[in-house]
Amino acid sequence: MNEEPLEEWARRREERRALSKGKLRAVPLTEGPHRGAHVEPEAPRVIQEWDGTQWVTVGLVGDLAAAKALLHPPQPVEEKPAEWDRPPLSKGRGRHRKPSPADERDA
Repeated sequence: MNEEPLEEWARRREERRALSKGKLRAVPLTEGPHRGAHVEPEAPRVIQEWDGTQWVTVGLVGDLAAAKALLHPPQPVEEKPAEWDRPPLSKGRGRHRKPSPADERDA
């Protein structure tokens, strides 16, 4: 059985923890066990941030819509570069051009 050295495992664990730091989650302030986010959308939510070892409360929002707006802000719209001015197609049969009715008569 191949076992990895403890140092390698600890290094990978710290890398995973470092990647997850700063993650946010919204927890509803309701009685009983936590259920799906869509349940009781009007209930206030606590915003928590992962600091690497535990969830820390960082804020409070009024409802599910506000929590979603905070957790998933809209991404900036990427502007597409303007296309370069292409020269117009000239007359001719070209390799991939559909023959015009006049070309069919001449053939």
